Amino acid sequence: MDGRALQVAAQASAALIVGFARLVTAVRGIWDGIEPEPTQRIYFANHASHGDFVLIWTVLPRSLRARTRPVAGSDYWLASRLRSFIGREVFRAVLIDRNPDTRQGDPVAQMGAALEKGDSLILFPEGTRNTGDETLLPFKSGLYHLAAAHPDIDLVPVWIANLNRVMPKGALVPIPLICTVTFGAPLRVGEGEDKAAFLGRAERALRDLAPEGGA
Repeated sequence: MDGRALQVAAQASAALIVGFARLVTAVRGIWDGIEPEPTQRIYFANHASHGDFVLIWTVLPRSLRARTRPVAGSDYWLASRLRSFIGREVFRAVLIDRNPDTRQGDPVAQMGAALEKGDSLILFPEGTRNTGDETLLPFKSGLYHLAAAHPDIDLVPVWIANLNRVMPKGALVPIPLICTVTFGAPLRVGEGEDKAAFLGRAERALRDLAPEGGA
């Protein structure tokens, strides 16, 4: 497939994915303390499903969607030709090798390279899907290092509600259910703020957006 045909296929696939996400979840974005402005940002969200970044991407205005790239595990998105096409061509994902033994690049540097091109990012600081009863898993340190390396870019907490109930682990058919994606007030690393303090503050900012019960 030549470059133009690949681009057309990616655009058509993106429209189908967005349409399907809206059909199944009736997802709506809630902008709480922030507006969907054409500004470069790092969106960090809770993580309970492989479809999490799809919902964030779906509720962004089209102009922002085109400049916003999810950060995702290469082990999942390169596991088949279809996933690879969706991850690389449709979402333009920053694909990270999550295995330290096989990893060849620095994940923070990979994300930083995308930011330096002017893109925004969607990432999940828990590092893996949270399938337990905890509202959030402890944040990995990458969020702090990325924020410290790019102190002029806002970090926006995003809470995704109900998607884990739409597509519970092991389910083959989604259950139609209304989902919300809530964007909170932005934050940055404070002057002299260390890693533990920043990650604690970021966790609280995200946790504060969760509905009662952390759904």
